[in-house]
Amino acid sequence: MRSQQLSVLTAWIVLQFFCGICSTVLLINVRNQGGEIIQENLTSNTTDDVITLEFQRSDGTLVTQVVDFKNEVLIIKALVLGEMEQGQNQYQTLCFVTHFYDKDFISSDAMAKLRQKNPSTVRVAEINRNYANYSMNLFLDVFQSNVISKHINDFCFEAAGSTFTRHEDVKKWAQRPDSSKTALLAAVHNFTIITSSQTTSNKTKSQSLSKCADTSTYTAPCTCSLELCISWYPCGLKFCKNKEEKDKPGLSYRCGIKTCKKCYIFSYYSKMKENCLWDE
Repeated sequence: MRSQQLSVLTAWIVLQFFCGICSTVLLINVRNQGGEIIQENLTSNTTDDVITLEFQRSDGTLVTQVVDFKNEVLIIKALVLGEMEQGQNQYQTLCFVTHFYDKDFISSDAMAKLRQKNPSTVRVAEINRNYANYSMNLFLDVFQSNVISKHINDFCFEAAGSTFTRHEDVKKWAQRPDSSKTALLAAVHNFTIITSSQTTSNKTKSQSLSKCADTSTYTAPCTCSLELCISWYPCGLKFCKNKEEKDKPGLSYRCGIKTCKKCYIFSYYSKMKENCLWDE
């Protein structure tokens, strides 16, 4: 019995050791665009080749950014609190899934090696990548999303009816060597609205929607816009050169990281204006 307990204990210690290698967590104090200090939680998982960044905005919105290097997938999830002044006491979860290029972030392995000499220091990004507009013109079926990335279901299961992507992203993922176009097409859906004249025949018709800000009826569908800013994240490596010696060129070595700020404006379908009151 004792030998079994020792075996279990040994296995647990080994597991904890290897988990410590594959996953690294950093807590970073960051000054956001409004001058407020927020704390970002950065996790690097080298086994899955994923970086996760999470923080809470001053308005209570919880933002999670997931970078899946294996599948070239960027997930940004927002848990948005209800507008208490408008009588909303619940929250809604939104997920935006896009393609990205490796050059936009440092690798999960490089991220795992980062350490802070002064954890209390307030960080400010060196490079401002300004605003990027994303027109999220497709629904993404979370339960069929493994064809794109297994992490979508993990992070976006609460947003099963409000997870979005774009035609151009699907085209990029379709170019992956192991991609199944049939499975990809089955995982995404266009926005359609049933009109009163079509209800009896059960047909749908795609329609262009007004912006929620221009819509007066709170129960009407509209196009909502949500701005999400990542105020600080490692976006590249810095390289320095050793001093050149006679007849020998200086060798380059890694001497730090580049840090960036990027703001996203996501435009997406909202079932009703009431779910987009911040966009007034």
